[in-house]
Amino acid sequence: MVDSFGIRGANIQDVEPILRCLNRAFAPYRELYSPEAFANTALTDESLRRRLLEMTVLVAVDRAGRIVGTVAYTVKANGDGHFRGMAVDPDTQGSGVARLLLDRLESELRGLRCQAMTLDTTAPLQRAIRFYEQNGFRATGEVGSFFGMPLLAYRKEIRPVR
Repeated sequence: MVDSFGIRGANIQDVEPILRCLNRAFAPYRELYSPEAFANTALTDESLRRRLLEMTVLVAVDRAGRIVGTVAYTVKANGDGHFRGMAVDPDTQGSGVARLLLDRLESELRGLRCQAMTLDTTAPLQRAIRFYEQNGFRATGEVGSFFGMPLLAYRKEIRPVR
């Protein structure tokens, strides 16, 4: 089923479908988040437009061109690639889209000579945490604050292609 999806860079015309994907993916967790944390996770039109300017945003599209997943990344000053906002539409979860997004993300960060990739997540996202751990991410032990919620840091070393 994975070959039914493609990954491409997002553009300004993708704002509405990306917002729809984010909101559908994170809706089950809304009550577990503070209103500010949810707005920062599911984004608004304005914050997504800003993210498109400040980060590289990727989208997964199905054969009909419908956006069914997304992730955004940037390279930090220390050279690590950092990503956030990974989401897969609930109707598409379990189809391999998350893995496609993660593989593309890692490939792009490797191409940018990053030696590690990082992410921050919250405890309610246990399914996502299991996915990240199954794909080589390890908790760093760093815990930040995300609008009143603990923010858990994860890291994965990126091996260069030989």
